[in-house]
Amino acid sequence: MELGLYTFADVSPEPGPGAIGPHERLRNLIEEIELADQVGLDVFGLGEHHRPDYAASAPVVALAAAAERSKRIKLTSAVTVLSSDDPVRVFQQFATLDLLSGGRAEIMAGRGSFIESFPLFGYNLEDYDELFAEKLDLLLAIRDSVKVTWSGNLRAAINDRGVYPRPFQDRLPIWIAIGGTPQSAARAGALGLPLALAIIGGEPARFAPLFDIYRDAARRAGNDLETLATSLNVHGFIAETTDQAADDFYGPQAEVMNRIGRERGWGPTSRAHFDQSRGPNGALFVGNPVQVAEKIIAQHRIFGNDRFLLQMAIGIMPHAKVMKAIELYGTKVAPIVRKETAKSLPAATAPVA
Repeated sequence: MELGLYTFADVSPEPGPGAIGPHERLRNLIEEIELADQVGLDVFGLGEHHRPDYAASAPVVALAAAAERSKRIKLTSAVTVLSSDDPVRVFQQFATLDLLSGGRAEIMAGRGSFIESFPLFGYNLEDYDELFAEKLDLLLAIRDSVKVTWSGNLRAAINDRGVYPRPFQDRLPIWIAIGGTPQSAARAGALGLPLALAIIGGEPARFAPLFDIYRDAARRAGNDLETLATSLNVHGFIAETTDQAADDFYGPQAEVMNRIGRERGWGPTSRAHFDQSRGPNGALFVGNPVQVAEKIIAQHRIFGNDRFLLQMAIGIMPHAKVMKAIELYGTKVAPIVRKETAKSLPAATAPVA
């Protein structure tokens, strides 16, 4: 199973004492990716957002900088908001990243959990679903053929035009990222694309049927199940002790969840709810290395996932603590997980479509 990290490069929404701005956050981000590579983690993802509380409006640029400071780790978006972008430019940018990194680029495409990019780039939210379906179709056409002839309803047609440069890899990996919609899981399966499932609340086991829907759709479409891959993307934090991990992570994570909750009508979170969520059946992976490793293994038994991505840098987390958490993840958690999962599954790199 591949193990990795993802982040949105959080910054302080307002200036003031202790505020972290985009310059500092992006410099710290490159150090985090470099360390993740050095301690043997497999994947680092950076999510696209267009808000004052995140610095990653152009993830591929930051990932390209990280490519020059890393050697092995895969570099992916988490996610690319494909609905409000142009598939030609998305492919060109990630093909360039793939060339710079020697074949380590991936695209994780999604519809996006925030809607700021739609009015920003002139798209109608009423076309939310159709935009994603149409643009995904074009992106796959570009990935599969140097010259493309394509037409749709919401974007100008392309008539036998080449899209360059081509990536270092023969097939640039394209994952579909979802937040819990069965129709989205079925679409990924029908297309034979790897599926990443984000779980940030509730009991993770309740989401397991989504992978069943995904695999069933793939089977009905005639796709080889052996070529599919799945990922769990979750929140969590690692420290030397359980109490330290919980105390370090609760404040920044709660601030972010409450800020977003005020926008979306959620009730405020609490320490009691947080502590419950980091229990054996909760969605948070917070604790010492052994605890986090055991929880990753337990969820793997339920989901059979090929990849596990952890979002630790949520809110304004002190950089030194994030770096220590990454070190523990790679040197303490990963060996336990890899040893245990290797007992039941053949050693292999997760397949990509």
